[in-house]
Amino acid sequence: MGQRAPIVTAGPVSTEPIRKLRDTIIANPAAPLRLAIVAPGGYGKSTLLRELSRAYRDAGVDVVTDWPTTGADDWRKTAMLVDDAHLLPGPQLRLLREVGCARLVVTARPWPRPPELAELIHTLGRGHPPMTLPPWDPRTVRRVADPGGAEIHDLTGGVPRWVTSLARAWPWNDVPVDVLRPDLEALDPDVVRYLMAVHSGMGLRLDLLSGLLGRDTDGVTDVMRAARATGLLTQDGALLPLCALAIPEVVPAEQYLGVLQRLAELQLDHAEPILPFARFLLGSGATGATVAAVLDQAAREVAGHDPETAAELFGAAVSAGRPLTAVVADWARAAALAGDLDTALRLADQAISGQEPACRAAAARVAAAALAHRGQWARSAELYGWAGDGPFGAIAALATGNPPVPATRADGPPTLLDGAAVLMAEGVRASVSGSPVEALSLLVRASALLEPAGRDALVPDSPAALAALVALHCGELDVAESVMDSAGGMGGAVLRNRHALLRAWTCMARGRLADAWQLSANLTDAHPRDRLFHVALDIGLARRSGDTMTLRRMWTHVGDCLVRHPVDLFTLLPLSEFAVAAARLRDPARLGTALSDAMALLHRLGDPPLWAAPLHWAGLHAALVIENPEAAGEHLRVLAMNPTSYGAALTQAGKCWLDVVAGRVDPDQVQAAAHALLDAGHWWDSARLASEAAIRTTDRKDMVTLLDCARQLQSRQQSTRPPQQSPLETDSPLSDREREVADLVVQGMTYKQIGDKLFISAKTVEHHMARIRHRLGVANRSELITQLRALRPGTA
Repeated sequence: MGQRAPIVTAGPVSTEPIRKLRDTIIANPAAPLRLAIVAPGGYGKSTLLRELSRAYRDAGVDVVTDWPTTGADDWRKTAMLVDDAHLLPGPQLRLLREVGCARLVVTARPWPRPPELAELIHTLGRGHPPMTLPPWDPRTVRRVADPGGAEIHDLTGGVPRWVTSLARAWPWNDVPVDVLRPDLEALDPDVVRYLMAVHSGMGLRLDLLSGLLGRDTDGVTDVMRAARATGLLTQDGALLPLCALAIPEVVPAEQYLGVLQRLAELQLDHAEPILPFARFLLGSGATGATVAAVLDQAAREVAGHDPETAAELFGAAVSAGRPLTAVVADWARAAALAGDLDTALRLADQAISGQEPACRAAAARVAAAALAHRGQWARSAELYGWAGDGPFGAIAALATGNPPVPATRADGPPTLLDGAAVLMAEGVRASVSGSPVEALSLLVRASALLEPAGRDALVPDSPAALAALVALHCGELDVAESVMDSAGGMGGAVLRNRHALLRAWTCMARGRLADAWQLSANLTDAHPRDRLFHVALDIGLARRSGDTMTLRRMWTHVGDCLVRHPVDLFTLLPLSEFAVAAARLRDPARLGTALSDAMALLHRLGDPPLWAAPLHWAGLHAALVIENPEAAGEHLRVLAMNPTSYGAALTQAGKCWLDVVAGRVDPDQVQAAAHALLDAGHWWDSARLASEAAIRTTDRKDMVTLLDCARQLQSRQQSTRPPQQSPLETDSPLSDREREVADLVVQGMTYKQIGDKLFISAKTVEHHMARIRHRLGVANRSELITQLRALRPGTA
């Protein structure tokens, strides 16, 4: 079915003053009427005069419209209607003022206004104030142009001439900008130049306009008034969107590009921000050394706070003629900060092989940081060493399990970044060979030092992220959360997901699973390191939520993550999650050599307790899952050598767990170990330890005590499901845990009995039931039981 043909009103669309004027003429055509109508071009002045002429003629009044070619025998019996009075010469305007015609209506644009026209309008205004014609409002445009009225109003600002022109051409795939071609081609060249200046955002810059037009201030003002009189500008002086679309298409290319280049020259001559004009140049097609210089300068202006735009501007500058060698290192840096590591590495590699020593060193730092974000720490360490960047080179070396070379510092001023880099390197060293307290102190200080200038700091990892990692490795969750909250935009877009992932990981450790799920759902995986942490986070959340389906689905991504991101010192948390999941799913082969590689890396660094603790804690649990107490005991032996309070909590809990598995349950020891785990940032493990002990004890009183302890610890959990979950690979709309609860409800158990069986509180069972009702869309218990029975396998 074709589109409906447009409805275009033939005559003028009446506003209240126009209707009143026409009604006055019809009611008393002999009455005196001396009036000036002033409006820009296209506002309907000529159409209105034709309407008035028809009204007079219908009333039997002679009308003169081509004076002075045609006169009148008796002016008292004539109506004189004069269009476009601004085009009449001075003598005719003076004669017109002196004509003794009682019915004289004159239309004119607001500019030009020679003295004779001003005097005429003033004279006519004694009997009737000059009338202005406004643009049409959206409702009127919809009435005049249907369909397409809303889009046409947006393009034309309601200027009647352009409304009717676009409506007659409707429907159109592309805006028919050619309707403006005759008007634009007929304009004075200076007016066209001014319109282009308005289009570029320079319409109010009298200094630049003076240089562009070659006129003094008064001359520029005249051009501005002439442009406003064309009807191609809105009432506040902005270019009509239709005109903005037409100018690049209608104005000859040599004129269009010449104006842009001249504006570029004028902009460079002024020591002021150049970004707004540079944004306009993007995509304009303008080229040349001056345009390229503007784009280059604008890129440098914005690089500190908007690297995405800076990278785009650097690319445009090269396209416009800027030598690549002049911008390559800065472009690569902006691309890296924006998260475009492919472009950053490509450009940095070109610069490294170039001839400029300073440029080569800067590019090497860019490549080193980009490779670190991709998990290629070994190559990153080489590049940092070659560029003379000792602190970051030391961090890169430690990440791969190699002792760093003595730190050297590149020549240059002692910036905030340099100071932060030194503290970062010292903090990572302390985490390996010093105390956790010292390491955290150094890294938190580095983060605070970099905060004021951190948005444009290109780093292999942010001090905030490293501080959070160290804090998570030693159970200092308050520190991890605090440093992540203060990270802000540190390190640019390339580190945005990194910080969010570590914030989510901290939520998971605290038991705030709903918050962690929400953060996870809003993340993307632009780089291998982010992908590795994201998959591990979702596996950890699924495991803690009892969601086996999601756990299995996410597990399929682990192999790809480990292939793309080699094991390093800063990925031991994800690897710990993978180790436990591999044991639960009976699929250790998917991890390949990752665990042995991690152990070898730690051994090369002297088995630092801080970094080793989570991996051995996970190894202990993995061994318990596969019922290998000997392996669990070996992991416990290593944990026992950890001299920190965190290590003591894990050791105490590990010993207690092995006793529980062996059937030796001491309720007091279990509760003490469980609460120590909770304080160490292992909320979920603390509840599990109490639950496991309750299952294995043969003493009814001890079982009740331990179940109460497990419930108290479990109550720290806020939600076991993400707010938005991927579709389950099952016909049931319920999760594994929800199906367990539903099955027990169908069996007739109470909420308390279900809680005792599943080692969760009755309140948590109630929470699950509320979610089940919501998922199934049932209104009462009878309907709920019916649907739950239908979902059970083998029931009808």
